[in-house]
Amino acid sequence: MLNVLLHGCNGKMGQAVTNAALGRNDLKIVCGVDPYGSLNHDYPVYKSFEDVTESVDVIIDFSNPALIENLCKYSQKNSLPVVVCTTGLSAEQSEMVNKLSESVAVFSSGNMSLGINLLIELCKKASLVFGDAFDVEIVEKHHNLKLDAPSGTALMIADGISKVRDDDPRYVYDRHAYRAKRTKNEIGIHSVRGGTIVGEHSVIFAGNDEVLTITHQAQSKSLFATGALSAAVYISALKAGLYDMSDMLG
Repeated sequence: MLNVLLHGCNGKMGQAVTNAALGRNDLKIVCGVDPYGSLNHDYPVYKSFEDVTESVDVIIDFSNPALIENLCKYSQKNSLPVVVCTTGLSAEQSEMVNKLSESVAVFSSGNMSLGINLLIELCKKASLVFGDAFDVEIVEKHHNLKLDAPSGTALMIADGISKVRDDDPRYVYDRHAYRAKRTKNEIGIHSVRGGTIVGEHSVIFAGNDEVLTITHQAQSKSLFATGALSAAVYISALKAGLYDMSDMLG
């Protein structure tokens, strides 16, 4: 059985991962690290990695971008594989994660949902078929407590589409700041924040006289928690490298 350290265990996703791990016979959360408050868990929670005394096999991270550096240092020092689910990383923080993957197995994904990753594959197929004859717009909706915008998932979708296009796509976030005709290589990305929306992503392919919209709705955070636990099992025995959902599903 794998011993899991849950980084960010007191957050909403940390709590979802804790609940999803109950009753599993392939892994167990043995401790958590969370500097922001405390909750009653069935495992000890520490304010910093330096306080951890448990034997750990893999880390699941649902924390905050500001804590990524400490996570990477602890993972590298102890040669522990890590599932990075935190979104909103800066270019510098993303480089820390990439650098870490040179010494340990790192699973990094902006979204742990099987459905979202299928949506990305469908969008890539649509982009190959439509070419530049269809304009692409991405609309993402989340709850009013989400800090980063656009979502990491929206950027995952845009990056997936960009990989199959040869016109050097340009991401445009909202359009109020300038008045100009839309160029063919634009991918529009728009964010909505309100209420308790778990997560919704729609990709609009708008052509002449027809529109194709591909939409995914997350009804519960539990699906992301289950995906993170599956990723932890997947990378636990892998060699150093950077892995994502396409590797696990392939």
